[in-house]
Amino acid sequence: MKQDVAETGPDAVDARLGTRLAELRAERGWSLGELAERSGVSRSTLSRAERAEISPTASLLNRLCGVYGRTMSQLLSEVEAEPAQLVRAAEQQVWQDRASGFVRRSVSPPHAGLRGELVEGRLSAGADISYDRPPVPGLEQHIWVLEGALAVTAQDVEHHLATGDCLRLRVWGPTRFRCAGDEDVRYVLAVVLP
Repeated sequence: MKQDVAETGPDAVDARLGTRLAELRAERGWSLGELAERSGVSRSTLSRAERAEISPTASLLNRLCGVYGRTMSQLLSEVEAEPAQLVRAAEQQVWQDRASGFVRRSVSPPHAGLRGELVEGRLSAGADISYDRPPVPGLEQHIWVLEGALAVTAQDVEHHLATGDCLRLRVWGPTRFRCAGDEDVRYVLAVVLP
C-alpha cells in the first residue's frame, strides 16, 4: 500500500497549506478524530500535515478536499496570493507530490466568479495516482494529453489517451491517472465546477 505522505522537509507552500488545513478544521469545530473519521486519514497524519511536518500527497489532499467540498485547485489557491486576471508562466504555482512522481502547475487558478480552471499535470514514467472520490461530486473534467500516453480510469472504465487525445467526463466516483508509456506524460486538465 502506498503512503499518503512524502517524508521531506516543509517548504513555504506546505507551511501555508498546513495552516489552512488547520483553519478549515477549526471553522467546522471538528477535532482531529472527527476529521479522521470523515476523511479516512489517520489522526497522526492529519496532525503532521497541519503542522507541516510532512508534505501531503495528492491522494491525501484529495480526501481532505472531498471532506471540505473543495477542488484541489481551490484549496491550493487559498494558500496563494489573490490571483490576477493575467497569470504569467513564472507566477504559476507548482506543487509536487514527491512520493508519486506527480507535478501539478496551476496554469489558471480558481478565481472569484469563474467556475473553470486549468491545470498542467506531469506524471513520471511508472507514476500511478488513485483518488478514492472526487473533491466535488459531478466535477466536470477535460483531460488533453500534450505529450506521452495516459491511462485514466473513471466509473470502472480505463481510457487510453495518446498525444493529442482529449477525454471529457463528469467525475462521480474513484479515478486513477497512470503514465501509460515509457516516457513522462504531460497533460492539461480543465476543471469546471458543477
